[in-house]
Amino acid sequence: MLSGRTGMRALVAAAIGLAAALALVLTMSAIGAPPGETSPEPLLTTVPGPKN
Repeated sequence: MLSGRTGMRALVAAAIGLAAALALVLTMSAIGAPPGETSPEPLLTTVPGPKN
């Protein structure tokens, strides 16, 4: 396992990464979605087959 300074450095790095991720999420939430409407047509995720 981690011990001493190595463990502390890992904890600090994890805390910094978590804080950065949280800041990014909060920033994106504050900006909000761009104006506009969604398309009523569904997106095709596969190649359509022959029409019967």
